[in-house]
Amino acid sequence: MSFSGGKDSTVLLHLVREMYPDVPAVFCDTGLEFPEIREFVKTFDNVEWLKPSLTFKQVLERYGYPVVSKKVAMGISRYRNTKSDVQKELRMYGGINPTSGKKQHQSIPNKFHYLINAPFKISESCCRVMKKNPFNRYEKTEKRVPYDGTMALDSSLRTQSYLQTGCNAFDAVKPRSKPLSIWTEKDIWEYIETKDVPYCSIYDKGYVRTGCVFCMFGCHLEREPRFRKLKKTHPRLYQYCMNNLGLADVLDYMGIDRGYSERQGNLF
Repeated sequence: MSFSGGKDSTVLLHLVREMYPDVPAVFCDTGLEFPEIREFVKTFDNVEWLKPSLTFKQVLERYGYPVVSKKVAMGISRYRNTKSDVQKELRMYGGINPTSGKKQHQSIPNKFHYLINAPFKISESCCRVMKKNPFNRYEKTEKRVPYDGTMALDSSLRTQSYLQTGCNAFDAVKPRSKPLSIWTEKDIWEYIETKDVPYCSIYDKGYVRTGCVFCMFGCHLEREPRFRKLKKTHPRLYQYCMNNLGLADVLDYMGIDRGYSERQGNLF
């Protein structure tokens, strides 16, 4: 059971262990979690703790910062790392790939072209290095396949995945079961309340998502900037993000509110 300590995987773990009590939960301790999440995970029995091979800081230095979205970050990274002018043009504007003859969609929208020349590396690799690789190693070593708590409404990619395979992809190259695919946010909270399932206290501090604390994917779309909230609830983590990891320079370059005013030296 792939267990993140968030409400969705907590509900799935409760469902799974009602039927199969001995199924192990597997938590990847990336160092990117809220401290409340780590403490919550410790309250469960039969949990395997995995570790990535690199720290997040090492990932940033080697690959780059996760900005905008996985698709855009990947497009920028590949644009920067290819010598092909044709491929650069296709990533910038889309068109017909002369090699395959197939239409290639624009992977870097016009409004993000300015990031091509940003003075910092950009990449989507953090999720692969920090989470996917440790889980893949575990699956291979233990010869197990996971229950996964993702829902189709989480993203367009997960919607497409559900439409292709349904909840159970047993015949896929990487078999997995995703029983919560058809659930909604409302379903999750209704189950927690009905079954009186304990959940992590981080949700009581106003957080809706409890993924990687330092991630910048999607923060340009938020009405309530995540790092402004982080400064209020976890000031030491905020300072680490901005100063030690260099997120302050990245967010300032992108014009994204990081909850700090040079004039006031505090929250906006």
